[in-house]
Amino acid sequence: MGLIPFPKHAPGPVPDEELDPDRDRDILGAADEDGGRMSFLDHLDELRRRIIYAVISVFAGFVISFVFINRIFDFIMRPLQQMLPPGATLVYTDPTEAFMLYIKIALIGGLVIASPAVMAQVWLFVAPGLYAHEKKWAIPFIAMSSFFFVAGAAFSHYVVFPLTWRFFASFTTDILTFMPRIEPAFAIYLRLLLAFGVVFQMPTVVLFLARMGVLTARYMIRNFKYAVLLIVILSAVVTPDGGGVSLVAMSGPLVLLYIFSIGLAWIVGKKKKIEA
Repeated sequence: MGLIPFPKHAPGPVPDEELDPDRDRDILGAADEDGGRMSFLDHLDELRRRIIYAVISVFAGFVISFVFINRIFDFIMRPLQQMLPPGATLVYTDPTEAFMLYIKIALIGGLVIASPAVMAQVWLFVAPGLYAHEKKWAIPFIAMSSFFFVAGAAFSHYVVFPLTWRFFASFTTDILTFMPRIEPAFAIYLRLLLAFGVVFQMPTVVLFLARMGVLTARYMIRNFKYAVLLIVILSAVVTPDGGGVSLVAMSGPLVLLYIFSIGLAWIVGKKKKIEA
């Protein structure tokens, strides 16, 4: 019986240079600029840091807004009072209600002012997980997200909220007098403002998903009817009135934004084919 030869090289650990550096990308974290990797705790620490910077930015905007609080208060609340029946005014019944309203308005003004800085922190948190050619989209992301947030807030202030407010005030009769409290009135205003600021981010999200190859114009067109259904459901959940006034005022622009986003996805997809 012949001898069985031993292998020339016994099995051992695989050399580091033979490992796939991107194999465990999703588990270990994204590579940073120095070629290292971020652990789960590093991601949490980075998230904490970005949240702190965003809060500081909003606080700085809050201070700036509070300096001009009387002008901002008049800008927001004066149209509400003008749409009430003749002689009617907004009222408050709690001693701290008016003061807290000033604080809330200053916070909203601070958020609008600090929106570019907040979006920059969002980008800086996401950027370590992107490739080098994707990081060049930092400025377009910050500019687009800030623009569409302000555009959504402006659309809510000038179009949607006045329609909703007039709907509520239209039930005034010789028996019923509409005398709204400032806190619930501003709560409706704030709810619509933030909702429109967020949902108007659709083109920004679609653009970058298309740029990363996650979303295509063909896919969006094929699922257009489902997108419209989701938009109507979202509008019904977010809007405050049951009469459908603000629902139509939100779902209509969102459908137009979806169509606009299809165009963005098509342009990005065509550009990627040219680059390939």
